[in-house]
Amino acid sequence: MNLADKAFAGVLWAKRGPLLVLRDVTLMQHGAADTPMDGEVIVERSRVEFIQAVTGG
Repeated sequence: MNLADKAFAGVLWAKRGPLLVLRDVTLMQHGAADTPMDGEVIVERSRVEFIQAVTGG
């Protein structure tokens, strides 16, 4: 999931109105090491630029 200033890799756990709930998240920012996040991460849908869905196979 990409926002204007950062990206998240994780599991889209729930959609609650204008909010997306992510779990097992890693924060990725340009010029910084990837950072595992504790708990859930809440993102406003309007801030998301795009989402890349990975499927099993």
